[in-house]
Amino acid sequence: MMARLGFRSYFQDDGPGGDRRLQVADTRWIEEEERISAPWGRPRRVTSAAELMAAARRQTGLDDFGSAAVEEALDKLQYAYHAEANLNLFGRLATRWDNLRLLKNLLILRDRERADATILGRPVQAPIFVLGMPRSGTTFLHSLLAEDSDSEVLRCWQAIHPYPDHPAAGRGAGPESVQRQFSFFNWLTPELRKLHPFTARTPQECTELTGHSFQSLRFDTTYDVPSYRRWLGQKGHLEAYRLHHRFLQHLQGEAPKRWVLKSPDHVFAMEALRTVYPDARLIFAHRDPLKVLPSVARLTQVLRQPFARKVDPMAVGRQIVRDWAYGAQRMIETQIAQTWPDSQVFHVRYKALTADPLATIGSIYDHFGLELTPAFRSRLTGAIARNPDGGYGRNVYRFEDFGLDPAQERERYRAYVTHFDVDLEHPVA
Repeated sequence: MMARLGFRSYFQDDGPGGDRRLQVADTRWIEEEERISAPWGRPRRVTSAAELMAAARRQTGLDDFGSAAVEEALDKLQYAYHAEANLNLFGRLATRWDNLRLLKNLLILRDRERADATILGRPVQAPIFVLGMPRSGTTFLHSLLAEDSDSEVLRCWQAIHPYPDHPAAGRGAGPESVQRQFSFFNWLTPELRKLHPFTARTPQECTELTGHSFQSLRFDTTYDVPSYRRWLGQKGHLEAYRLHHRFLQHLQGEAPKRWVLKSPDHVFAMEALRTVYPDARLIFAHRDPLKVLPSVARLTQVLRQPFARKVDPMAVGRQIVRDWAYGAQRMIETQIAQTWPDSQVFHVRYKALTADPLATIGSIYDHFGLELTPAFRSRLTGAIARNPDGGYGRNVYRFEDFGLDPAQERERYRAYVTHFDVDLEHPVA
């Protein structure tokens, strides 16, 4: 989720091998510059994918993006940023920084592939994916599974700098520079620390890898880009998951690893996930939608606020309800169709997970035939003791803030709750 929260305005970047110096974190300039530029509105012309790709080539000294065809997707995203996202000055700077970072990573990946022809032959075997309802303990569960030394997880800093030692990554690339970026954003949006705590070394979501294809729901979370979302729904996610697989081949090195990966958004792309990872093992997380919906709406609002002139909470509420009603239906359909055999699927309920995390992990390992070693059990016990609630703060959300009616949503999600035997946490009069 958080790789998108680094900003070119936060660093002075002198190009390949250049120096990056931390600048003073003072956002008053954003408001002032936005006030001055407001009479002129947004830029008159959309920056094209071709122009951004040319800029990435100039800044890295590299020229081969590989087989990933990103130009159409990036053009669709750029148009939506320009016409729909209502970006402020900070948002315009951040989106440009983010797109260039993703493009530069593609150039770096391809440069390493040309130097080592074995990379694309590395097997990614039977990865474990945590998916399902957002705000249902997926991050907590992912962090616990990451305590197993026999498993590998994607870390936040790796999504930003997969090869920090590459000359095109810039001097100082790595977890420390990423942590400075995250600290800045936490300072800018202090509520985020309670909603979604993270550091540079926190396990990261898969959308930060699929984002490199520019065919990812990561963009739809942080920005209001409805035309891009419609296009992505029609285009599909297959190319994004192929790039996801390729990214893992780079990160795992020569020895195969048991990847443990996570994103609730995988429920919207299960056909692509099945095609690219037919041996995947899936952990679906479930929770009462009446606890999920206002929480997701508030997180989306908080993520969008630094980048947009205005965020309409009612529009956010409508989007969240629509999206996750579809996501819930997709989960039901996938189970009925037995897209994956039962041996590759496990379901976790939020109340059971939070009541006894250690027992939940034990059940997952038993189901998938994995060994819960004494060393892993010891680390789990320590991790649970340090963060019994997953590190989240206490948050209170009001349905009316997002135009939501609890009774209406209870009825909308009734089939999901019944099908997966989800415990109800929110009473409805």
